[in-house]
Amino acid sequence: MDTIFALASAQGKAGVAVIRLSGPQAHSAANILAGGGLRSRGMTVRTLSAADGMRLDEGLVLTFKAPSSFTGEDVAELQIHGSMASVNAVLASLSDMDDLRLAEPGEFTRRALENSKMDLAQVEGLADLIDAETEAQRKQAQTILAGALGTLAEGWRRDLIRAASLLEAVIDFADEEVPTDVTPEVRTLISGVMGELTREAKGVRIAERIRSGFEVAIVGLPNAGKSTLLNALAGREAAITSEYAGTTRDVIEVRMDLAGLPVTLLDTAGLRVTDDHVENLGIELARKRADVADLRVFLTDTPDDLGIQMQEDDIHVLPKSDLRAADGRGISGKTGQGIDHLIDNISCILSERATSHGIATRERHRVAMIKAAEALAAGQTVLELGPDMYDIAAEELRTAIRALESLVGRIDVETLLDEIFASFCLGK
Repeated sequence: MDTIFALASAQGKAGVAVIRLSGPQAHSAANILAGGGLRSRGMTVRTLSAADGMRLDEGLVLTFKAPSSFTGEDVAELQIHGSMASVNAVLASLSDMDDLRLAEPGEFTRRALENSKMDLAQVEGLADLIDAETEAQRKQAQTILAGALGTLAEGWRRDLIRAASLLEAVIDFADEEVPTDVTPEVRTLISGVMGELTREAKGVRIAERIRSGFEVAIVGLPNAGKSTLLNALAGREAAITSEYAGTTRDVIEVRMDLAGLPVTLLDTAGLRVTDDHVENLGIELARKRADVADLRVFLTDTPDDLGIQMQEDDIHVLPKSDLRAADGRGISGKTGQGIDHLIDNISCILSERATSHGIATRERHRVAMIKAAEALAAGQTVLELGPDMYDIAAEELRTAIRALESLVGRIDVETLLDEIFASFCLGK
């Protein structure tokens, strides 16, 4: 296998830059730069020099012996001063060495997957951790990266293998008297796994929202103060405000961190009947985005005026409370009245929803779990038909096991790998 190298820290000037090498020539390449004498596992401060003896930099050299490394291969890391000139000089020296090449995006992590240092779910967790912007995203990514989903899937797989082996034992000894009826134990194992799969699959949508962000749509009549409210919530002029109705034609989005949750606020076109073709396009888009939003803020006197059905958690506030009495239910983007209460209300609702999320975070995870649950339901139905149908029940269990193995990347994931690793930076 090739020995690869890349800058593992961010591009640009920094106090320290980290250059990572992985593969069979990683240690020998590091020895050439450091002047020899490196241990196969350890760290030391060395002066790094080019092949012609020119001093490149001084830095910390760390070596890791396979398989006790991130990739499972021999690894070396060079921690040098973080100027681009120093980084480029060291990278150029590595490029001149035989059998070394620049790593592709995500290739270090891909090797960790191929060498069984991580499962596919952990790889996805690492990608999420790199992209995490809020505390909730960080916690969620750390849970996946720690292997929680793989541990869960392995437990399910172990129970199903036990159930299948019981059925196959009966099949193998069909001509002999089997002293124990295995149906009750198999039924219990299948029911237990099915219940957990169903529960975990239901939590994926909320977990996805924590990963990608909740959407909160502000809806109301024209000139209700939606754009002013959005600007007040964002703390900047994100949307154009005007005394003329119909100013907002497109959906304006502002990303925020509320109570550690990623939230995108949507300022939508005012909902009314109009002959303006372009405004009608904006109103139609507003209705579509409001329909799929996780939460709606109705900025209007009467929600029924908007033609959108309020859902259980939707929030209704009275607009422009600075111009009238609103009995504590009003809000004003101009004066800030009611803003803190609205933020607390949104945060409380979304935080409560977030508590119901499971470990699985992606649609791929949900599909694999639903496929496994469907196979188990079919196997459970066949199981009740008696020992003559045990072979079919066992095959349904094997189908479920394969679905769980795809969940953590043991099988049927080659088509996913290029897409997943394309999102990684060069040194990861």
